[in-house]
Amino acid sequence: MQAEIRSDDKKPETRKKFDVIIIGAGPAGYTAAIYTSRAKRETLIISGILPGGQLMLTTEVENFPGFASGIMGPELMTTMRQQAERMGTTIIDDEVVNVDFRHKPFKILTYSEEYEADSVIIATGATPRKIGAKGEQEFSARGVSYCATCDGPFFKNQEIVVAGGGDSAMEEAIFLTKFANKIHVIHRKDKLRASKIMQDRAFENQKIQFHWNTIIEEIKGNQKVNQITVKNTTTNKVDTLEVGGIFVAIGHEPNTKLFQGQIDLDTNGYIALKNHTQTNVEGVFAAGDVHDHRYRQAITAAAFGCMAAIDVDKYLSEHK
Repeated sequence: MQAEIRSDDKKPETRKKFDVIIIGAGPAGYTAAIYTSRAKRETLIISGILPGGQLMLTTEVENFPGFASGIMGPELMTTMRQQAERMGTTIIDDEVVNVDFRHKPFKILTYSEEYEADSVIIATGATPRKIGAKGEQEFSARGVSYCATCDGPFFKNQEIVVAGGGDSAMEEAIFLTKFANKIHVIHRKDKLRASKIMQDRAFENQKIQFHWNTIIEEIKGNQKVNQITVKNTTTNKVDTLEVGGIFVAIGHEPNTKLFQGQIDLDTNGYIALKNHTQTNVEGVFAAGDVHDHRYRQAITAAAFGCMAAIDVDKYLSEHK
């Protein structure tokens, strides 16, 4: 049950007002804050339960421009946070429990405070779906990955697993053949959900082996993944595969539950944008994986954060 926004006749003395409140503190949120703060807009970031987003759960990031030797995900997010703070952004490590976009100024309620804003940027991201196997959480970023584009180059000349049967899984499996010696596609059904063209491409690739009616029961390893246990749901036969990693590709859940009934979402729950980064509510914008279900990269999230900040600055200039 969502917390209730307090009515105007019960305004607490600690209420605070900002030009823009950014909900979420990943690459999109931090970049947006850097731009709005440099534009002299009073900016607040409410970081959420995982400040820094999914990159806080990754190890080395090699594909973010500006770091010739790569950079650790948490270090990148810490640096972005420090840059936003240097520009004048206020950052609180709290979680938003309710919003009210029906009236202006917008109201944002956290566990400890209520805030008002003339504009809002939603940058809450999306969370990869988990397979729920034993060891999945333990070996996250130590052989368990949710992004082939991000981590594929770390698995050169290895045997690896892709879990899933949709287009995303086939795209990741095909992409990973550039690096790995062999790809084991583990799918719990006897046929793929992927489009025919993606199925054909995967079936034609000699590096890809399919395991039908199969689930992953356990992920094992020492410092990183070196083995998985799989079970055939038809025969109940249990096997082990000696692999260097596993890529989970069964979709993402956009972190938009908080905004249901407040702004328009698409059929998959992602924020539907009306014009550039603008939602259907004037003054409310979105940036990053919370609306982008195609690219899902740190650099694209940061780019969307920049775009949303410029759109916010233009909006505030026109409405003040």
